[in-house]
Amino acid sequence: MVIEPVTDLVLRLSAATIVGCIIGLNRELKHQSAGLRTHALVALGAALTTALVTGSSDIAADQGIDALSRVIQGIITGVGFLGAGVILRTDDGRTVHGLTTAASIWLAACLGSACGAGAWAVTSVAFGLLLVILLLGAPVERWVIRKLQPASEEQKKTHET
Repeated sequence: MVIEPVTDLVLRLSAATIVGCIIGLNRELKHQSAGLRTHALVALGAALTTALVTGSSDIAADQGIDALSRVIQGIITGVGFLGAGVILRTDDGRTVHGLTTAASIWLAACLGSACGAGAWAVTSVAFGLLLVILLLGAPVERWVIRKLQPASEEQKKTHET
């Protein structure tokens, strides 16, 4: 099936934006500092810059993999600085907040680049794994911590009665 170049570009940019929106919605619902718009814009920007290099088909032979590699390296590095802006340390310096949101911003850029390159299989698998991590990660983490941490004296007394 042949897709018109404009339709292909719209599909790539739209997919990246939708992926970013879904990631951002998750962060928004968890009351994090970077939400839907931030993630959507990061994913769209990454898709746009990647699509500029790849053209309307998968990596154009005349542009080479080196150009795409440099663009993606720039995106990942630049977005790392954006992600660092959402990481906060508490006043006592013992707790850090925002690491998952920073990682989700970075992954939104990676997924945006994959959409921009038209790498649909990679995008689909990574996005599926991302959803599993964001939706099930916290409950699984809490369950594991409950199972591995020794019960406090008060919990032991309550459990014995």
